[in-house]
Amino acid sequence: MTTNTIKKKSVSISFLSYFKYLLLLMKPRVMSLVIFTCAVGLLTAPVSVSFLNSIIAIFFVTMGAGAAGALNMWYEADLDKLMTRTCLRPIPTGKVNREHALLFGTLLSVISVAGLYYFSNLTSALLLSITIAFYVFVYTIWLKRKTPQNIVIGGASGALPPVIGWTIATNSLTFEPITFFLIIFFWTPSHFWALSLYKADDYQKAKIPMLPITNGIEETKKNIFVYSLIMLPIVILPYYIGFVGETFLIVSLLLTFYYNYVCYDLLKFKKNKFEIKKAKKVFSYSIFYLFLLFVLFLVDQIIK
Repeated sequence: MTTNTIKKKSVSISFLSYFKYLLLLMKPRVMSLVIFTCAVGLLTAPVSVSFLNSIIAIFFVTMGAGAAGALNMWYEADLDKLMTRTCLRPIPTGKVNREHALLFGTLLSVISVAGLYYFSNLTSALLLSITIAFYVFVYTIWLKRKTPQNIVIGGASGALPPVIGWTIATNSLTFEPITFFLIIFFWTPSHFWALSLYKADDYQKAKIPMLPITNGIEETKKNIFVYSLIMLPIVILPYYIGFVGETFLIVSLLLTFYYNYVCYDLLKFKKNKFEIKKAKKVFSYSIFYLFLLFVLFLVDQIIK
């Protein structure tokens, strides 16, 4: 093997490794949720879209979510290196340059919105641009370091992908996709506050005003339980407006009752204290719970 061949191979491996780290900037786990919820919004819409167009449209929505993630990591690199949960991300470990992350996120933002507009429609492209801008400017830059309500207000950006999926098919907004938005929006606080309970030291070090730090453990537990109760009328709403049938209503209520139970179980522990195992249970079940709710939307569509 010649010296030139070895050099070319090492450059190739280096490029592939750097590309892998750029992909990690896009928060793959968040992207998987975006793909799923966006697909549910698209598949439950009353207008059918060809398989190829659906894949292309969801690809650009996913790219947009990844762009928001990359820009979030670019801006929060100083915080990420302080927290055990985020210290191994590409920028804190020096795998990706901050300026490259900014360029990467910006390019992805422009390409994703332009691509969705070209292959889909203006409504979905506008919603995607709002999603990216809200997550980066409102949540990441404005709210996160200033208020314990950061995750409540900021949750709006994470609640938009299924709505975008609906508009990809219909090019319009009706009340049905708003129920998707409301489910994710009101689910988000209890989900993240459960995480913030057992990651409070991380947030304290990074000086992020999460609820356990600003308002204490007891107040956080109460808010988690209250937001779990809010999910009861929220899951009834799709049935009330005639969007889903009885199967969705019954199963979603059973899932929500159990969510209420695990949140109450967390709350009733000693005052101003919490059990890590119970907080983790709320966090883990909340993910499973949201996933099943959106599966139920698909099941209901099949039954119809």
